[in-house]
Amino acid sequence: MVTRVAILGATGSIGRQALDVVAAHPERLAATVVASRSNADDLAVLAARFGARAVVFDRDGGVPALVAAATAKDVDLVLVATSGIDGIEPTLAALEAGKSVALANKETLVAAGHLVRRFVTGAGERLRPVDGEHCALWQCLAGTRPEEVERVLITASGGPFRTLPLGELATVTPETALRHPTWRMGRKITIDSATLANKGFEVVEARWLYDLTYERIGVVVHPQSIVHAMVELTDGSMKAQLAEPDMRLFIQYALLWGHAPSPTRAIDWSSERSLTFEPVDIARYPCLATVLETARTGDLSAMVGLVAADEVAVDRFLRKEIPFNEIAVYLHRGAALGRAHGRSAEPSLAEIRHIDAEVRGALLAEPVSR
Repeated sequence: MVTRVAILGATGSIGRQALDVVAAHPERLAATVVASRSNADDLAVLAARFGARAVVFDRDGGVPALVAAATAKDVDLVLVATSGIDGIEPTLAALEAGKSVALANKETLVAAGHLVRRFVTGAGERLRPVDGEHCALWQCLAGTRPEEVERVLITASGGPFRTLPLGELATVTPETALRHPTWRMGRKITIDSATLANKGFEVVEARWLYDLTYERIGVVVHPQSIVHAMVELTDGSMKAQLAEPDMRLFIQYALLWGHAPSPTRAIDWSSERSLTFEPVDIARYPCLATVLETARTGDLSAMVGLVAADEVAVDRFLRKEIPFNEIAVYLHRGAALGRAHGRSAEPSLAEIRHIDAEVRGALLAEPVSR
């Protein structure tokens, strides 16, 4: 049986790699819809190649166009690989329509995990995590009873500035921040990986995906990016998922709902190599600290504001309008603004949109520091 897939964010890094996976398994996968915010010419080429409908959602109706694509009759599985909170509505609509969702959009669970949980209880066939760390946890937890799990650990490479003297962080450039040591990703997620804001977001995602308290989710720095996640069992033993850092492996696992021959290469254990681990230096990664502190308060409006602030800050850094070390200041400010604009303990979709707009407006009205 062929699974018909809608790929939202098809011209981005995850979207293009997902299409590689579709092409590798024509007997099991077919792309019926490809959508992108921009890059209309590239999208048209991809649509023609895969025989899919093309949706440029900024031109064809905005987020409602994504919702229509996600709920189309000729779609069984929706890969949500768009950036920002625009991924929330198509995710919710797809789940409500009975579709399965392969989720590569962090903001959906970070800002609206409580809304997603109204349709699914966590990771599973209906909600398939695409992030390497969460897909790895998914695999490690398979066959393990909840009462056997003591805690889980997700790994972080530490980014390009793991060993840079702290005093030099204020002067790093976007060009150097975009040189991730192990992964090749889009610009926004690469900067989030340099600040480790992304790892904070992944902790929040793990809370919603696996129904764990924050005290049972840890982060460890692993520069080689070979071990992607670990599960510590109550008897003290550990399960770990290891693979070369190639997103196609995790995308394929999510799309196919299990293992299959993959274009990625297996680890070559005939070559000498070292795997090292170290604790997170919070002084080096204040963005991670801010995300975790905000998440642990349980204030969902603050999390929405933090997500909005991160997008504004990363964009301003990439434009060379603020220094790298000011991104954390924006996150702290965004959390406070989100808290101030929150109206309820569990913000609705409309409230999330309101908080996002208010926080963005307030931050964008502030003068840049350069």
